[in-house]
Amino acid sequence: MTEPVILVDPLPRTLDLIMEPDVRARLERLGRLVISEDKPMDAATIDALLPETVLIFGQTDMPRERLDRAPKLKAIINVESNFLPNVDYEACQQRGIAVITPGSAFASPVAEAALGLALDLARGITAADRAFRAGKEEYGLAGNRDTFRFAGAPVGLIGFGDLGRTLRDLIRPFRNPVKVYDPWLPAEIIERSDCMAASLDEVLATSKVIFVFASVTSENQHFIGAAEFARMQKGTAFLLMSRAAVVDFPAMLEAIESGHITAAVDVFPEEPVAPDDPVRQIEGMILSAHRTGGTVDALYAIGRMAVADAELILRGLPPQLCRRADPAIASRLRSKPVSVT
Repeated sequence: MTEPVILVDPLPRTLDLIMEPDVRARLERLGRLVISEDKPMDAATIDALLPETVLIFGQTDMPRERLDRAPKLKAIINVESNFLPNVDYEACQQRGIAVITPGSAFASPVAEAALGLALDLARGITAADRAFRAGKEEYGLAGNRDTFRFAGAPVGLIGFGDLGRTLRDLIRPFRNPVKVYDPWLPAEIIERSDCMAASLDEVLATSKVIFVFASVTSENQHFIGAAEFARMQKGTAFLLMSRAAVVDFPAMLEAIESGHITAAVDVFPEEPVAPDDPVRQIEGMILSAHRTGGTVDALYAIGRMAVADAELILRGLPPQLCRRADPAIASRLRSKPVSVT
């Protein structure tokens, strides 16, 4: 009997980045690994191996014509964590091929970092440090003219997937009223987490702290623009934690430079950011180099989740840890690979 083939095409990840030795050993027991980690796997190799391939780890292009040549394929596991429009998701669903991602591994570290950044913006921690180092510090009440208590402050969440829900749980001790804008969810799901479903305008106008966790779709690119920033209260803390493309970046920078809002940003339109990019000089802004989710433990969790579900799938059982791609949603996502950090 021909040994089943597992295509490992994981860039921008690598197996060493996401799998501890024991987890990789479990993967190797599932079949013959064919690995390409220094570059995307070449088309000729993929096409030659598809007839015996049972699993794909990565973001390999899988249109219908390739799926037609892969009769044994049981799952595509996207270890980068974003569903891209390079897979025929409807055909996969029809043929019982699971398309899954362990992206929820990032939820806890991103939420933790988002809370830290929100506390920083609210209390002016980084701003006070910068002023002190420049010899411009102010003491006591004078140093708190533009700060506010995060505890009890109205919070708005734009996007309520894994990241938003984890953040909501994390801030419960602060007793914040929380409003959520997520047009893909019914109010009943939002309300189960002790949040209020709200329109985008209501979230923008009534929240003192706004967290953006939304994915990029074909409909929502740059949907937070100049008019939306103008609706925010003066002094709002704005945290961009998901995809830069949901925001009109120049409009955001203008709102920050004018002093209308403060912001913490972990994602940028182009990464790495150019050394001379003006964003590096803007006051009222905390910069983070797309690093809030990429902790060692989170990356290893990706590998553990992916392999555990692969083991279940090859036993004829459904995956339990990774999120499945919904064809109606995945076809509308507009994402791009992120860095490995």
